[in-house]
Amino acid sequence: MTVDVVAALRRAAKESPFVRSVQQAKAAWGRRGISAAHDGAKAKPLTAAQITQLKRQGNCAESWKTVWAAKGFDPTRVWHSTFYGTVVLGAFRQPVALEPSLTFSSGISRSRLEDCHVGDHALIRDSHVARTVVKSGAAIVNVGILASGPKTAFGNGTEIPIAIETGGRDIALYAELTVDGAWVLSRSRANKALLAQYADGLEAYRQLVTADFGIVEGGAVIRNTPTVVNVYVGERAVIDGAQLVQQATILSSAEEATEITSGAIVKSSLLQWGSEVASHGLVDSSLLTEHSHVERHGLVTGSILGPNTGVAEGEVTASLLGPFVGFHHQALLIAALWPEGKGNVGYGANVGSNHTAKAPDQEIWPGEGAFFGLGVNIKFPADYSKSPYTIFASGVNCLPQRMAFPFSLVNGPAVRLEGISPAYNEIIPAWVLSDNIYMVTRNEGKYQKRNKARRSQFVFEVFRPEIADLMVDARRRLQGVKAPKEVYTAKEIEGLGKNYLTESSRVKAIETYTFYLKYYALLGLKREVAELIKEKGALATLLTAPCAECPRWEHERQTLRRELPDLDVAQGLTLLVELQTKIAKDVQVSKEKDDRRGEETIEDYAEAHAPAKEDGFVKETWAKTQQLQREVETLLAALPKRAPATEKAGKPASAAR
Repeated sequence: MTVDVVAALRRAAKESPFVRSVQQAKAAWGRRGISAAHDGAKAKPLTAAQITQLKRQGNCAESWKTVWAAKGFDPTRVWHSTFYGTVVLGAFRQPVALEPSLTFSSGISRSRLEDCHVGDHALIRDSHVARTVVKSGAAIVNVGILASGPKTAFGNGTEIPIAIETGGRDIALYAELTVDGAWVLSRSRANKALLAQYADGLEAYRQLVTADFGIVEGGAVIRNTPTVVNVYVGERAVIDGAQLVQQATILSSAEEATEITSGAIVKSSLLQWGSEVASHGLVDSSLLTEHSHVERHGLVTGSILGPNTGVAEGEVTASLLGPFVGFHHQALLIAALWPEGKGNVGYGANVGSNHTAKAPDQEIWPGEGAFFGLGVNIKFPADYSKSPYTIFASGVNCLPQRMAFPFSLVNGPAVRLEGISPAYNEIIPAWVLSDNIYMVTRNEGKYQKRNKARRSQFVFEVFRPEIADLMVDARRRLQGVKAPKEVYTAKEIEGLGKNYLTESSRVKAIETYTFYLKYYALLGLKREVAELIKEKGALATLLTAPCAECPRWEHERQTLRRELPDLDVAQGLTLLVELQTKIAKDVQVSKEKDDRRGEETIEDYAEAHAPAKEDGFVKETWAKTQQLQREVETLLAALPKRAPATEKAGKPASAAR
């Protein structure tokens, strides 16, 4: 990852709507408490008639001289309330929406306000509000205390111990921080200059957002919550029925409302657009990036959740989770550095052996797409970052290790083997590709469909250069065996970790990695041919001419030259259809295994389950395969019958792009 974390922080300080809002409110607040400025116009002291009317309606003030009113203020909208310090009241003429179909008249009733600025058309009812700017259209109903200051930074600057609970990869948070930025900071401990620049930038950012008051942006709703202290509440955000919200920044917008509801607790944390904490979820000293969520008693402490990642019922501590991590059951994940995400933590998984009876200072690096099955026990330290899309089968106990074989299955030992520790598991490299390709291809489409994030960019594609390189390296090590034998460990094949590998699995893995390397490269060939035909580019040297300006194609081209050195363009396109057809068959066969097992086990399984051929994703895969076949037929028809031998090399289309 090449994110410039310092530049991103400085850009947020200059351009963030959150920073801008705090700065504007600080200017209006004034040096000696809240000023009489109101939405760009000057508020005025109450008239004698207005004060008389307010008193008649059960209102009182510490001093009516410090209660100001905006143009259009109607005292008949304020009942049974008390004012302390300097209070500015807006014009309450338009209704306020608590929910899309539930509106109330704006105004103030049965409330206590201290040093507050209340915007036009706001609603405050049955609440105690102190040192807060309540903007136009906001609603505060049945809130025990909504207060701030002095000198609150709304949780910005909170430092958390990512991956190592005792410290070592600590990250200080700010509201707009991304997963990629956090990953760079966590992996740059030796770069003292970078860390110093980040610390200086963060301190400048904190000064910009530090205020003596809280802010509730327009359209936000806070209700039925006893305590909301030192909080910035973004536009259209909802706090409803929470137990406690304290020292927090809640970024939100009209299109991406952030919600804290139903018994939730949020402390010293930062929530980005569209995120949610609900049903007694607890978030402490953490960052929830856009459209992440914590629910059903989920516990997240000292952690960062990536976009579209959800935690329910389980516990996440001192971890950096990337996007699309599914964590929906009682399980444990501690001290994980998992920026790529796209994985799953199953029920009862114990990915948390960070304490060695000496100190909780161990860590784990799961790989992209890692699947931790039911009841697994993963011991630390562990590095699976070079084993993306690996499945840890239900109930396995994994020793501390470094493993480097993508798309693997780690299963409990099938037999006791002489000379191999009974604590070793069996590893089957490339098993996910050969026997469960359904999972890989389904995930690509699933994440695209479920993505709600608007600011983060994701690579949904599984077969891409960096993954291909991992397959090449894994295959090289498997092929490097000089004297084949029945069983191997890391003594013979580097990267096996604390696992054993059988000869049959080694041979099959080599074949499988090779198949998908060809598939990866041929997909690139199809793309380049389509672009060249569209742009009337030269095809004769497509496979032979290097292209420094198009690194993706150059990587695919070199892969083709290595894997299929004698293939021409037409043969390559034809072979791609064959490989795609085999993948489609494998997807269906993978699902059919469930059918056979289910029918053998459950009496009426076939009546209650659609067969594999009717499965939505299986049908989608076959449709994709047929579409690719049609596209290839069109490309083949457009290929020149014979390219002239004197034709000069032309740049691939991607170079022009």
